[in-house]
Amino acid sequence: MRSMASSAPSRGIVAIVGVGPKLGRCIARKFAHEGYTVAILARDLVLIGEGRTGRLSRFADEIAREEKAQVFAIRIDCSDSRSVREAFEGVLSLGFVEVLVYNAYQPVPWHPTNFTDIRIDSFQKSLAVSSIGSFLCAQQVIPGMVDRGKGTILFTGCSASLNGIAGYSELCCGKFALRALSQSLAREFQPLGVHVAHVIIDGVVGPPSGRKEKGGVGTGMGPPSTGMG
Repeated sequence: MRSMASSAPSRGIVAIVGVGPKLGRCIARKFAHEGYTVAILARDLVLIGEGRTGRLSRFADEIAREEKAQVFAIRIDCSDSRSVREAFEGVLSLGFVEVLVYNAYQPVPWHPTNFTDIRIDSFQKSLAVSSIGSFLCAQQVIPGMVDRGKGTILFTGCSASLNGIAGYSELCCGKFALRALSQSLAREFQPLGVHVAHVIIDGVVGPPSGRKEKGGVGTGMGPPSTGMG
């Protein structure tokens, strides 16, 4: 875990699960700019982005320095309940979570995969990260949000959340489940002051500032219209 800046937070914690060099980092930067203390979480502290090896802690340092905010990097494996619990022990030690953004997904091949070639372990991992991971993370923050009578949970989705796509069944099944979870939580907890939304990003997210990566803008991060990263 890395901390930058020493001033006490003026607002609650924003926990962003699934932070890569594109969407996740941009979301973290935006919340930091708005004055939140931000916890960025990813499976590995070592990430590949922008054509070179970097670290989640580098993202935290960069955002903290540029936005003059407190930013923490925390490792999480969304498919493992113990890892999620330990990660959120670190998050909750910083203060109450005002916003949870769940942006994690299991990368799948860019090109369609023949259904009969999909391995069961790969299929299960994709389901676990998209649906079980979101379930586990939401369970960590909802009690505190209900106690305070306010809070926001945002789940990121994509076109695979709405339509089955040939060759991408493992991605689609996990994303369908995530959408169902978000709708169920919204109906259960909206009366208690917790806002839950499923945000569809129907397109490929490119690198910041118009920079191209190998293979062109947005390629190499997943299949078309995942909207992740």
